[in-house]
Amino acid sequence: MGKAIDFKENVLSVPDDPVIPVIPGDGIGPDIWSAAQPVLDAAVARAYGGKRRIEWLPVAAGETAYNATGELLPQATVDAIRKYRIAIKGPLTTPVGKGFRSVNVQLRRTFDLYACIRPVRHFPCVPSPVKDPDSVDMVVFRENTEDLYAGIEWDKDTPEVKKVMDLIKELTGTELRPDSAIGIKPISETGSKRLVRSAIRYAIAHKRPSVTLVHKGNIMKFTEGGFRRWGYEVAAEEFGDVTITAADVRKNGGVVPDGRIVIQDCITDAMFQQVLLHPADYSVLALPNLNGDYISDALAAQVGGLGMAPGSNIGDGYAIFEATHGTAPDIAGTGKANPGSLILSGALLLDHLGWGEAAELVRAGVTNAVSAKIVTTDLARQMTGATEVSCSAFGKAVCDMM
Repeated sequence: MGKAIDFKENVLSVPDDPVIPVIPGDGIGPDIWSAAQPVLDAAVARAYGGKRRIEWLPVAAGETAYNATGELLPQATVDAIRKYRIAIKGPLTTPVGKGFRSVNVQLRRTFDLYACIRPVRHFPCVPSPVKDPDSVDMVVFRENTEDLYAGIEWDKDTPEVKKVMDLIKELTGTELRPDSAIGIKPISETGSKRLVRSAIRYAIAHKRPSVTLVHKGNIMKFTEGGFRRWGYEVAAEEFGDVTITAADVRKNGGVVPDGRIVIQDCITDAMFQQVLLHPADYSVLALPNLNGDYISDALAAQVGGLGMAPGSNIGDGYAIFEATHGTAPDIAGTGKANPGSLILSGALLLDHLGWGEAAELVRAGVTNAVSAKIVTTDLARQMTGATEVSCSAFGKAVCDMM
């Protein structure tokens, strides 16, 4: 019988046999989880000689849960994640017109998972639309709870939107078109600082050279501009002994003192150019929610697509790791799905547990399988000389090639 992970004084206490809730998900979710679980179990067994193991606890959410219980996010699932603190999930569907807008967003709000962390790097032989995908090695920290994803909006021609329009006119003198819908974009000092704080801590722990604050502060002075300002403040106030601004580097003749992490910023639209033209110049990115949504998917496309892109949602004492792609119901049950995203997200879960040796085995297995061109349909059709295998066979190849 496994044990619950504890969290005291901001530190996880992980037993050798933690219980980890798993939401297989909808569409291809059960297919990719069936391929991923043996990989994670094999890595843990090999790394620790059987002294550690994970007890997986299946729970439900999304369309599968709704069809069975009438609830998109059953209370039993919430209770299990609250008790055991860490979970992993496949892609989820939120049926149109049923409850809240997104089960994924609801999970993030319920557990205040404020940092969506997505490492993006290229695996050898994976097809890419850019000339030098190996130059892409970035970790995206996307704020997960604010911005437009707060979901505060009013439809046109409603009494509520009329009140908001009247208030806007009163406060600013701006008269909006009467057939406008309106959305609110909240970005707080608290939310911004804790996100940037996490990004800087990650850069310190992983010896990353820079953290870039990506924003549209030239237009949105107080929200996105605030994100930039508060990011610089938290760097100076809490990490002044290990950080240096790009402006100070320029004053220093372009020399970065040993052991210092460069804190810099970039306008969002310029960043989309930079990650294409000069990706090697960027390491850790910190962004408000919507910008982070765009840039993380764009970066994934540069290294082969979402099928090989892991993702995690981290809060204080809680974390959910997930496949970053959709449910792809048209290929569910066919064995054609690529489980790479969920397998690599499982490696992030192992890192979070402090089981780095097992995590590296998972990544090595994926790297070796893909390098040998043993891949699923999505990658095989882009490669010359590839061996096309099923979802489960790819998982087995990863296990065999750790």
